[in-house]
Amino acid sequence: MPSPAADVALLTDPRYLAESAAPGDWYLDNILQDDRLLRDALSRLGLSSERIDWSRPGVEWSGYRCAVFRTTWDYFDRFAEFSSWLDRVAGQTALCNPAGLVRWNVDKHYLADLAARGVPVVESRFIERGDTVKLSEVLTETGWTDAVVKPCVSGAARHTYRVSQANVAALDPVIEGLLVNESLMLQPFQGDISVNGEDSLMVFNGSFTHAVRKTPKAGDFRVQDDHGGTVRAHVPSAEQIELAERAVAACRPAPAYARVDLVRDNRGRLAAMELELIEPELWLRYYPPAADRFARAIADRLAAGKE
Repeated sequence: MPSPAADVALLTDPRYLAESAAPGDWYLDNILQDDRLLRDALSRLGLSSERIDWSRPGVEWSGYRCAVFRTTWDYFDRFAEFSSWLDRVAGQTALCNPAGLVRWNVDKHYLADLAARGVPVVESRFIERGDTVKLSEVLTETGWTDAVVKPCVSGAARHTYRVSQANVAALDPVIEGLLVNESLMLQPFQGDISVNGEDSLMVFNGSFTHAVRKTPKAGDFRVQDDHGGTVRAHVPSAEQIELAERAVAACRPAPAYARVDLVRDNRGRLAAMELELIEPELWLRYYPPAADRFARAIADRLAAGKE
């Protein structure tokens, strides 16, 4: 059984374990830049760290003081395995963010909880696993002429489709197949995304640090850079900062770190599109001082002890 090598395990998945990126591999290079910034910040606090595959067999997790979710970007494709792992590891070491918060945030039904707690969120309709309703019927019922449908447990735009009456008949079989095993979320397409994109605000220990703006490529609606979207530094308004911090404050328990994705909805209201607490891209490279804030949040989690 391998011996632990660090205070903090920075969790990734097998695709991103390399310590250097091949020429032209901008995606891995971005990951490594952010992790280097965080590891240096942890070191300044006297904490050692190791990047490790969350699913690697034989790891003695109790030897680490804390495990931090960083780039576990395969969890939604291996969800049963991930859920079992989470149940097991939560009893062996402190997790950042805590396991209960991860379980809550992994399913997009959390948006309904945020709305119930007074946080403005993008209007959402949930279609539950096993439901036999057709997507075309839901569109008719809601009156939404342009919408986006996605799984409740998902990431990286997996099975995310823009849907209207023009293409819903072609999508119905796909949706019916997905509903056999998972629940889906339907939201009206937010037109401002095509104009101004989506703003992501980073929050550590409840306080805002920095933001980026993500815009889709021409003809697309997905803002992720791996789908051709563009990311740039953004200076948010006071209203955006207030909403991001309020959304994080509505979580139970409070997360050590979070990313809040905000849009102007179709009524012109600022609203939360997503709240990422599990393994958010945090763009530390766009604002390196945020790495120190992240490291301090991890240190505070360690001081608080196990969940």
